[in-house]
Amino acid sequence: MKRLMGLAALLATTSAFAITGDWIEDTAHPYVGLVVVYDKNGSSMWRCSGSLISPTRLVTSGHCLDTAAGAVSARVYFQQDAGVHFNPSTGVDPVTGWPATCAPGTLGTQCATSVSIHNYGFANFAGFPNTQDAGVVILGQPITMPRYGRLEAGALETVVGKGRKNTLLTVSGYGLTLSVGVHTKLSNVSFRERLMASSSLIDFDRNQWTDGYNLQTQGSGNNRGGTCSGDSGGPVFLGGSNSNLIVAVTSFMRGNAMCRGSDFAYRVDRQEVIDWILSR
Repeated sequence: MKRLMGLAALLATTSAFAITGDWIEDTAHPYVGLVVVYDKNGSSMWRCSGSLISPTRLVTSGHCLDTAAGAVSARVYFQQDAGVHFNPSTGVDPVTGWPATCAPGTLGTQCATSVSIHNYGFANFAGFPNTQDAGVVILGQPITMPRYGRLEAGALETVVGKGRKNTLLTVSGYGLTLSVGVHTKLSNVSFRERLMASSSLIDFDRNQWTDGYNLQTQGSGNNRGGTCSGDSGGPVFLGGSNSNLIVAVTSFMRGNAMCRGSDFAYRVDRQEVIDWILSR
């Protein structure tokens, strides 16, 4: 899923999609899945990322589940290398079935289909900065994990007194690792794997882009990683690689189309958002 939307387009902002920079393979968060969204005809529309917070409830971004744009259903793959064996000639990964089906033996263990999809009133990034860019997929097959992502109201506020620059965040998702310009012979790089990287917090409540609704991270250079196309909806964990505390979901980027700008994520550690997520 890579598109410009409403106000975001005017502000040189793109919805965010895969892990860039200094990344490693993510085997620490098996509950982070590759989300494929389908239209009413069952044709795949785009891919995103998301996190299970229970066996059947997956949290992602609202723009990934944009029903106004035609999103009707979703399938989620939990293999770390969900699309790495993708065969362009057949259009399917023979090991996982991505993006068309769940491979034999994986339904209910490493793959699940949606019963319903919901977004938190997302409307093409309207109402900025409160874009309501949160979403929930309710799965038809429970996925059993040793642990799941967790939500905690006000988690980001706890870091204010500890120094924002020293606040460690971890991003995870599937998608592009290198996005190149349109006027080049180089190709985008996509490993179709779950990757993760460390990021540092810039702001979550002091500028027009955040204002308490979004968090802004630094995602390039100096042992940091950022997000790109395919990471939308993926978790931003408060803490290091073993953390399961999700404070936001990857939302948008300011800068250029090559995933080298500032990263922003919609906060899901606000009580009203948590209440909505748990009510689905």
